Amino acid sequence: MSEIIVIAAVAKNNVIGNGLKIPWHIKEDFRHFKELTLHHAVIMGDRTYESLPNKPLPQRENIVLTFDRNYHPEGTVIKYSFEEALEYCNDKEKVFIIGGASIYALGLKVADTLELTRIHSDFEGDIFFPEINLNEWDLVKKIDKRDEQVGDYSFLTYKRKTGIH
Repeated sequence: MSEIIVIAAVAKNNVIGNGLKIPWHIKEDFRHFKELTLHHAVIMGDRTYESLPNKPLPQRENIVLTFDRNYHPEGTVIKYSFEEALEYCNDKEKVFIIGGASIYALGLKVADTLELTRIHSDFEGDIFFPEINLNEWDLVKKIDKRDEQVGDYSFLTYKRKTGIH
């Protein structure tokens, strides 16, 4: 059984995007994301895939969810439901859910781990991360950071409390 990990950078006001752009640029967060996801499967929606500056994400298995039966970007595995994507990934060590908002909402229901970059400021945006019930999660790691443009942020790792799914 795969470890399912939701990974996201989230502003204080839960913004994760503005249009199809990330409203901040934190080099260390991009490095952190790459370090964690490298050589693993990543599941994302088609709009998230289209928003990537370099696609597909190199050295990762890019699994893209879409309703469009004619959508087949090169270098991706296309699935038409979240359940189908998870089933496809069943034999993989780790599977990262990388967005967007509706895919995160599905991922939060089944994830074992949350890897959040929590930015301690509000940002303008129109795409929001779903509410997390922190009673279901244990914070197991916290690394506080500072970025010149963005200010304070933290890398947070949460593990789902046992018996809660």
